[in-house]
Amino acid sequence: MSDALKDAVLSALSQVSDPAKGKDIVSAGMVQGLVVKGGAVGFALEVDPQRGAALEPLRKAAEEAAKSVEGVSSASVVLTAHSTEPGSAPPPPPANSPFDKPVGGKGPPPSLGMAKSGDKPIPTSKDTGPIEGIDRIIAVGSGKGGVGKSTVASNLALALAAQGLKIGLLDADVYGPSQPRMLGVSGRPSTPDGQTILPLRNYGVTVMSMGFMLEEDQSVVWRGPMLMSALQQMLRQVQWGKLDILIVDLPPGTGDVQLTLSQKTDVHGAVIVSTPQDIALLDAKKALDMFSKMDVPILGMIENMSTYVCPNCDHEAHIFGHGGARAEAERLDLPFLGEIPLDIDIRTSSDGGAPIVVSKPQSPQAKRFKEIAAQLAPKGDAS
Repeated sequence: MSDALKDAVLSALSQVSDPAKGKDIVSAGMVQGLVVKGGAVGFALEVDPQRGAALEPLRKAAEEAAKSVEGVSSASVVLTAHSTEPGSAPPPPPANSPFDKPVGGKGPPPSLGMAKSGDKPIPTSKDTGPIEGIDRIIAVGSGKGGVGKSTVASNLALALAAQGLKIGLLDADVYGPSQPRMLGVSGRPSTPDGQTILPLRNYGVTVMSMGFMLEEDQSVVWRGPMLMSALQQMLRQVQWGKLDILIVDLPPGTGDVQLTLSQKTDVHGAVIVSTPQDIALLDAKKALDMFSKMDVPILGMIENMSTYVCPNCDHEAHIFGHGGARAEAERLDLPFLGEIPLDIDIRTSSDGGAPIVVSKPQSPQAKRFKEIAAQLAPKGDAS
């Protein structure tokens, strides 16, 4: 971070006053989490939650002040309100940040300020309920990382698209986005008006991911409010068009992203991916419990890395065990959608940006994904 540029930004912000407090926003302690990276500036304005809706002009004034500093190429500002209710659920995120600025072309990705722990974004309208144009949202979760959830999500999206359905894929793993690499998509989304985001497409699937905004080795360092804001905007400010199904590739765990998706959208159902291994199934059970508490239907379980067949001698080995996910689904009276083998072609095709459903559509491995996808397709659309 450039200390000189940061000091210049703070100096410019000190010229912006909050009339209600009679102080500038810097001396009033309203500027929180100022981040300067390259020429991108981001920060949060901590305000009284009762005044949130009326402070949009102040937010814009602060943003313009930051942008006026020489060396600043972009600025993003969000309003946050300090939570005084321990354990209270976060309200809807703001409409401004991370994607309210043009993101096409070259230059650094948006760099946003990090709100303090316990802060809550100011609620806005039109941030709950159905998303226009999307008939169904299907969440793909695991509860645990390393079980191949993203590989399964991308192949299921492609298998559904192969059935003639209009499919979107939202990479909701903000901290570890992998869908750009798996789907062979590069570049940055564009925006015609600074508000609407035009997603990218490949293999007949419309795709949005935080990975489009970052270099592959660049990290995202955000706390909950920023994370939820990013998710809401990738859901509601992206021009998805008419979709039969939006597949949401969730991050591991049962945290902010899962909570926001479940509370703020109408999720048709969730698919849980697990390996047969007991330790993976323990976390899969947590994901199942979380969706149950959020009243999200479970569409079924998938056992990934179910078996390994040696390509040289055809010997079958159950490296992670076998049948654990099926047994758990039967115990809970849930649909068992199928088994996916541990296979080098599945791995290399995804790493190469052409998942096996499109690179080897007639292979036995691709057939497994297509059989599962047929169970998730709307009735009458599966082939």
